[in-house]
Formats: sequence, C-alpha cells, structure tokens
Amino acid sequence: MAFSNEQLERYSRHMILDEVGVKGQKKIMKGRALIIGAGGLGAPAALYLAASGVGVIGIADADAVDLSNLQRQVIHTTPDVGKPKVESARETMQAINPDVEVRTHKFFVTADNISSLIADYDFVIDGTDNFPAKFLINDACVISKKPFSHAGIIRFQGQLMTWVPGEGPCYRCLFNNPPPPDAVPTCRQAGVIGAMAGVIGCLQAMEAIKFFTGAGKLLTGSLLTYNALSMDFRKIKLARRPGCAVCGENPSITKPFDYAAPVCEGITI
Repeated sequence: MAFSNEQLERYSRHMILDEVGVKGQKKIMKGRALIIGAGGLGAPAALYLAASGVGVIGIADADAVDLSNLQRQVIHTTPDVGKPKVESARETMQAINPDVEVRTHKFFVTADNISSLIADYDFVIDGTDNFPAKFLINDACVISKKPFSHAGIIRFQGQLMTWVPGEGPCYRCLFNNPPPPDAVPTCRQAGVIGAMAGVIGCLQAMEAIKFFTGAGKLLTGSLLTYNALSMDFRKIKLARRPGCAVCGENPSITKPFDYAAPVCEGITI
C-alpha cells in the first residue's frame, strides 16, 4: 500500500509515533470496525476512527436524530434532526476523511441478524444504551470469536472493558443476566453529562486503534471505571468465570438470543 502525498500529511502525527509508524498506519487503514449504536458512545468513537483512517467503518442504528441527542451525540448537528442517525454519521465521517468507507446498517440489531452483521468486521464497538443489546452483542461476539469493546455511561460515571478471544472474561462473566425491569434508572430518568459520552467513547476508539496496530495493552481482564465528579479512574482486575453461560467451560448459550424487551438504558458501575 502506497500513501498519497495527502495521506502522508493527514496521518503524519501517527507515523512519527514509534508505536505506530508507517506499518501501524497501514494496519489501521486495513482495519474494519463496526459500531453498534450511533448515539452518545458511538458518535465520538466514529469520529476518531474516521479521522484515524480506519479503512471500513460500519454504523448500525435504526433511529433518527432527535433534538435531545445533540447534548452528547456530537456526530450529529441541529440540521440533522429527523435524519436517520446512520446517514448523519456517514456524512460527518466522510467530511472528516473521504478515504474512509462508511457502511450504514439502518436496522435494529437482533439475534437474527447480528452474526451475519459482525462477520464482515475485525472489531466491534458496543455503543448501545440498554442491557438486552449489550448482552446480545457480548454473546454474539464471544460465539463468533469477534473482539469487542463494551462501555456504559450514566450521570457522571462511565465504564469500559475489552474482550478478545482467549483473553480474559466477557461481559456475561461480570453480569450474569440483565437486571430486572426498573432496577436501574435510564439515562432519560437519571441524566448523563454530555462530555461523559466523549470521554468513554474516545476510549473505545483508542481500544480499536490499539487492537489494529498491536500497540500497548488492551483492557482485557480489566474493567476501567471513571467518576467525573471526583476525576478518578480505577482499573479493576477481572477473572473469567468458569461457569459463564457463554464463555465458560460448559457453555449453555451457543447462539445469540433476544431478551423480551429493553430493560433499561444506562449501566451501573
């Protein structure tokens, strides 16, 4: 792969990094990332993956832009209200970097379509806002052996972890099942500070870039939590649970399935 003069200038700050260099940038440009959810977490992740030159970026979301989204979903603008989120995101990403191929998937991700959806990508970013979707993404990625980044935000708090086949616990190792209805308030009920989405979504993009380049250490086997009010980051060591229903020694979940209905948005830490 030969770089054009424009690409050499565009990615120059990457290429002078010892941990990335020309070879690393080529790996980024060959990377294929899928972002499920073009909302608070998916928006900053998509912006930085596009700016970084990830070759193919998929965006899956069935919703349209709402005015209340704009407080945190920075990939969309006021004129985009009413537009499908995947189209708004695609336009912004390609305006930032026309080199990037953006694939839009304007549908709800379900057990019937998730396996075929993730098959075309190297790394998945969970930018969803409800527990059933998070468990679905986890189970499908573990079963398909597809690396992914989980994250969740609420109020002034956020968390994230990364799963790679054969390395560390999955999301279901930590949280065996979704909580019962109304056990956890939604972001709509509890609120979320807009910049929290930027902090955690950018960290998810960083995990994807590290995965593509091989630079540094991924958040496998650890849960990173962030409290914006106290400005505290904590890294909590995690252990794989042998009895986990999807990644354990005798898994009972062998194919993705849908929970009956969204339980709640947000996530506790």
